[in-house]
Amino acid sequence: MNSLVCAKAGCRLGCPGTICTEDSTEMIPFKIGQPRKQIVSKTVERDFEREYEKLQKLEEQTKKLHKDMKKSTEADLAMSKAAVKISGDLLSNPLCEQDQAFLESMTALDTAMKRMDAFNQEKVNQIQRTVIDPLKKYSSVFPSLNMAVKRREQALQDYKRLQSKVEKYEEKEKTGPIMVKLHQAREELKPVREDFEGKNKQLLDEMPKFYNSRIDYFQPSFEALIRAQVAYFTEMHKIFTELTDQIDQGGLTDEQRKQENEAKLNELRALSIVADD
Repeated sequence: MNSLVCAKAGCRLGCPGTICTEDSTEMIPFKIGQPRKQIVSKTVERDFEREYEKLQKLEEQTKKLHKDMKKSTEADLAMSKAAVKISGDLLSNPLCEQDQAFLESMTALDTAMKRMDAFNQEKVNQIQRTVIDPLKKYSSVFPSLNMAVKRREQALQDYKRLQSKVEKYEEKEKTGPIMVKLHQAREELKPVREDFEGKNKQLLDEMPKFYNSRIDYFQPSFEALIRAQVAYFTEMHKIFTELTDQIDQGGLTDEQRKQENEAKLNELRALSIVADD
């Protein structure tokens, strides 16, 4: 059997579907296709795809959590800064110069908001160190993992290409030149096969280990997050309890304060300058 194929559709040499001119002797080398030999078993390929898909989802979830935690801490800081701004504006209200009781209440409020902001900043700093930074470091590992998977895929394609080349020579007439090329192809295939098998085994061994390690890695971070929140809200309870004691007027209930405000609002509405036409 000739190692070259004809290059024209329907040519007299009997090789339809190739590319040549019937009236010439133009020939092209045989085309390397997919090998008939199964390179990777379906079971192994399914195992690989399952483990890698789990890691892809883990990468996506880790990035999302990192992004959400940053947004949460930024919102927390914005809230406490806004509260300090509001209490400062109230404290600078001209009414404070005329009413000592109001001045004392606004001073207490401003002090409480500044304490809240300080504790909030401390909480955010702790979350940054114990949760956000570890999430970022964990996410930084995935590009190397994805690159290892790409190298494995490239090794697999090289393996298939050279295996197909060996099979093509094995099908040909065993002439001296063909046997030499077959030997060369087999020698070329050997290190490529070993390279793929090594990469494949390493990933199949280490991907489950990497995935299972996530609990031990993240558990301290999430415990630190809970402790930071508990400490913060414990301090907030103290701060606002003290503030309530300072500004509480005669132990009025919320309903009594509402009625009192409604009565004062009705007095304002009775003034001629705000009366309806």
